[in-house]
Amino acid sequence: MSIRADLERWRAAGAISAAQHDAIWTVVRTDRLSVFDELNALLYVGVLVFAAGVGWTVRVHFARLGDAAILLPLTALLTACLTYCFRRAAAYSSAAVPAPSLAFDYVLYLGCLVFAVELWYVEFRFHLLQANWDGYLLASAVAYFALAYRFDNRLVLSLALGTLASWFGIRSSHFEMFAGSMRGPALAYGALVAAAGVSAHHAGVKRHFLETYMHIAVNVLLLALLSGVVEDRYQWSWLVGLLVAGGTAIRAGVWFRRFAFVLYGVIYGYLGVTIYVLPHTGSLPTALAYVVISGTVVIASLVMMSRHRGHES
Repeated sequence: MSIRADLERWRAAGAISAAQHDAIWTVVRTDRLSVFDELNALLYVGVLVFAAGVGWTVRVHFARLGDAAILLPLTALLTACLTYCFRRAAAYSSAAVPAPSLAFDYVLYLGCLVFAVELWYVEFRFHLLQANWDGYLLASAVAYFALAYRFDNRLVLSLALGTLASWFGIRSSHFEMFAGSMRGPALAYGALVAAAGVSAHHAGVKRHFLETYMHIAVNVLLLALLSGVVEDRYQWSWLVGLLVAGGTAIRAGVWFRRFAFVLYGVIYGYLGVTIYVLPHTGSLPTALAYVVISGTVVIASLVMMSRHRGHES
């Protein structure tokens, strides 16, 4: 009896499910299996681990190695990464441009991380900007934005937005109006990132970058509002703002079929309501009952929504 007949018999008897039958039959037929996502994940983790190792080596062994032994290899590696990218990349286009190879995006990302390590080391050793050292962050952010748009790389775009957030927070902390709290700068940064993403989208420049901008902006805005519920004495006003922003994220996620934004709105909104409600429950059993029941309802709702989204897709 053939293997296919055995599989059909096992499926009919309920020994294996239809999904298991299809998976086994795919292997039996020696069909090609896509490992694209797995390779991307391995490359991403590999680049991060390598960059972390370089940073650790520089930080721990700089005194023994010396400046030249650190700066020359870092510069050579950065130059090699950028040379590879400029030679292999297609011409710039405002539309989406596919990477010429699987490793291309990660070579560029590695170059950016090496650039960050080298800039940190230069300031650490030579103190060229002294009190204005955060200028390195701004310079890095500008360079990352330029490379992200030139090579159509969303990994580098995320790095640019994260670096800009660090610079924005440090500069904002110089003003007394933000003393003791990063909530104001976070709200301003989130609004700025959202506005920049929408503006670039309307201008027709790398429209597919909009989702990256919005992921960061929504998380920063919702987290800043949630911190107001946690820390501020005017909890209810921050809670109202959080629920409005979360509801907007949910509605946009449903409208544009982006479940991640639905998830953001639900999770941050639930956390805000829970933080506000728990102190008023009166007793530990009541608080535990609230957490169990409400958490179950939220999780079940998200599972149902995700399944409904999967059926629509």
